[in-house]
Amino acid sequence: MNTLSVRRAFFVALNVAICGSLSNAALARDDEDEDHGIEIRTLSTRADRVSGGDVLVEITNVREERKHPLQIMLNGRDVTAAFRPGSEPNSRIGLVTGLELGKNKLSVGGRGEPKETLEITNYAITGPITSGPHITPFICQTHGFRLPDGSFYTAQPVTDPSCAAPTKITYLYMPVGGTAFVPLPSTTTLPANVASTTTTTGVTVRFIVRVETSTVNRGIYQSAILHDPTVDAAPSPFSPPKGWNRRLIAVEGFGCPGGWYVQGASIGSLSFGGMDFDLLSPTRLGEGYALFSNTLQHPSNNCNSVLSGEAAMMSKEHFIETYGVPRYTVSAGCSGGSYGSIQLADALPGLFDGALIACTFPDPLSIAFSGSDGRLLTHYFAVTNPAGFTNAQKVAISGYKFSGSDGMLAFIDAARQSGRTDPVPGRADAGIPGYASAPFTAAVPVAQRYDPLTNPHGARGTVYDAARNVYGIDPRTGFALRPFDNVGVQYGLQALNAGSITPKQFLDLNEGIGGYDQDANYVASRSIGNRGAIRRAYQSGLQFVGSGGLASIPLVDITGIYNDDSGYHYQWIHFATRERMAEANGDAQNHVMWRGNVPYPAAWSMFIAWVEAVSNDRARGSAHDKIVRNKPANAVDGCWQSTTQFIAEPQTFGRAPDSTCNTLFPSYAFPRYVAGGPLAADNLKCRLQPVDRRDYAVSFTDAEFARLRSIFPDGVCDWSKKGASQTRVVPWASFGPAPENLVFDVMHDDHGD
Repeated sequence: MNTLSVRRAFFVALNVAICGSLSNAALARDDEDEDHGIEIRTLSTRADRVSGGDVLVEITNVREERKHPLQIMLNGRDVTAAFRPGSEPNSRIGLVTGLELGKNKLSVGGRGEPKETLEITNYAITGPITSGPHITPFICQTHGFRLPDGSFYTAQPVTDPSCAAPTKITYLYMPVGGTAFVPLPSTTTLPANVASTTTTTGVTVRFIVRVETSTVNRGIYQSAILHDPTVDAAPSPFSPPKGWNRRLIAVEGFGCPGGWYVQGASIGSLSFGGMDFDLLSPTRLGEGYALFSNTLQHPSNNCNSVLSGEAAMMSKEHFIETYGVPRYTVSAGCSGGSYGSIQLADALPGLFDGALIACTFPDPLSIAFSGSDGRLLTHYFAVTNPAGFTNAQKVAISGYKFSGSDGMLAFIDAARQSGRTDPVPGRADAGIPGYASAPFTAAVPVAQRYDPLTNPHGARGTVYDAARNVYGIDPRTGFALRPFDNVGVQYGLQALNAGSITPKQFLDLNEGIGGYDQDANYVASRSIGNRGAIRRAYQSGLQFVGSGGLASIPLVDITGIYNDDSGYHYQWIHFATRERMAEANGDAQNHVMWRGNVPYPAAWSMFIAWVEAVSNDRARGSAHDKIVRNKPANAVDGCWQSTTQFIAEPQTFGRAPDSTCNTLFPSYAFPRYVAGGPLAADNLKCRLQPVDRRDYAVSFTDAEFARLRSIFPDGVCDWSKKGASQTRVVPWASFGPAPENLVFDVMHDDHGD
């Protein structure tokens, strides 16, 4: 391959990383064809997902002649002057502005040849593009959002439904010997005590940070980057700040309960326990990284990954159109920031080139579903049959660790999390102290919240209703359809087979466990999940699948600050994430797990070295091949006995004595696993099989077996099969208005199955 081909292949690969829009086959054809015509591609986002009226464009294979100069037209208007020579021969790059809402035609001609055209679809910067109609109510919070200098973004509340506010630029600097940023008093004259920093690329600059605050997709966007206003040119894609190392970090947030109907009064930055997931991280900024986020990427503001993915997509586009194309983009976060990273990486291939996660969950549904099972069990033990089981038996049925003063702390803590699925405010639930139903942030007026008696048409505070555009709407009630299903689930099956409970107890439990109605009230019958809602949970990535973009990037998963005693950040959830990836892709070699007392700086160093090596790999091979062959020597599974003692060992789920890590850090299970379900916890509605005596390690009397069949008249779960409506994620899925990859349109499609 000659030099021109190498450069051309590199730029195509770079665009794939940004937009996820070109295949390996297209790249191969590009290598083989030296004489094709002009090509046009967008660099800041996909051509069918542009927002805000501008887009960064690259034109390649230009053969310009003096008598036939290159001419670039947008909707018949000459925009040639916006372009300049690109980084490879015969290329041009330009920031095209003035796009009309909807379809636009960019045409390029030269040498008297026929024009090449690219259709660009532009959406308003307020959105939506792919998340469906804007959810209402929606509370603007710019007046409560503090800027880095301590002032508020706006002096007064914004009344515009789009929550739009003017862009503000804030400058900060690090004093010599300091550990925290302070406001820069002037952009023309610098204080004498401004520190310097040397970036990962070896550039030494004054430690001054430019923070942009603006509104994107109704959320508040912020970016932070090294920029010295006294010597650097005004930022543009063609004059990036000298101190930027051309690497970009997406900062995700935390939480989930209450994450609905608000713009958010904070970016989801988080720093504790040595972990550094902060937009204004002195460490990362000092190394030259740029960071960005949006309040809608913070699950405490927005617990709907389809909407947060849209916000991240639009925010990254805005960053690129301001500063230029990054070499790579990675995402990092703990707890809600873990699924804020991997759900987006999977659903939007190319958005991120790597993810470092801690306090891991695959998605909020895993918390909600396991919590819903736990709540049913707790109600049964506390109300339906309070004397029927010992604490040890209850814990055996739940799968959780036997801990706490009554031996059930972890069990109750998990059950408490079902409050995020319960729309009825102020509910007291027997057996679950601290149960909080219908969680809302204080910004949402009580008068606008759902109450079945006083406000039956109000906003419902649940993880399902926050994503109603994806799940669909029940036409009878106007509420979001629900994917939770427990038909055929044999609660306590493993406890029965292990002899921890008797056949009678097993039968009593499964006969009396019941389910929920639409308002999360207890009912005698099992819950039947809506098949359409279940299918769309997978397709959208609300239920993390692992078959999309996450299959092609490095993923490092560390324990964080929690263990199996409480905090509902249990170790089985780390293994569930890996299991889903392995099932979807045949292996999970791009997933490295460190458990125990993980030193965060070591994890970051290993992770970023891995991403860096993959980004430098120009040889042939699939993305998966490059990930595997570029693993650093220390990118291996293991556990940290202390922050200085690492035990290299494959990480497995369980408490086996032959595993050093499982002896030090044993992992426990969850109700569906004890019911025979998969560790991946990804079978939302099981397929059924007839009840068969041979499937049990205990003997039932004829009367007991007849009772078992009457409890499960349609059969019991066949966990060996994929679940009903279980499918792969749809990459770059749309739920309206974008027509490309449209999965479901709540405004027009059938709202049922």
